[in-house]
Amino acid sequence: MRPYCVFCNIVAGTEPANVVYQDDDVIVIQNVLRWVPVMLLAMTKEHTTQGELWDAHIGKVGRIAAEIGRRLCPGGFRLLTNFGYDAMQSQEHGHLHILGGAFLGHYVG
Repeated sequence: MRPYCVFCNIVAGTEPANVVYQDDDVIVIQNVLRWVPVMLLAMTKEHTTQGELWDAHIGKVGRIAAEIGRRLCPGGFRLLTNFGYDAMQSQEHGHLHILGGAFLGHYVG
């Protein structure tokens, strides 16, 4: 039995989510975190790790995420992914963040 995965449960319809887009393979949902006006998560419906997402599925997921970003954030947006604990990856199910709707600030470094 697979460990608990909130994203798999959302795909299965057993947990609620605001679905922005879905097709047979990909789903985009509103993130429960609201740090910026547009904060979405794009992922495969099939459970994948971040590595598997990038190895086999990023083309389709990335195209959909970019299209949604262009539509909802005409002034610009970010697509980002966290890999592992040190990068603050909070869910094992591979996903891509779509962030925008406001000026996201300058990079500090």
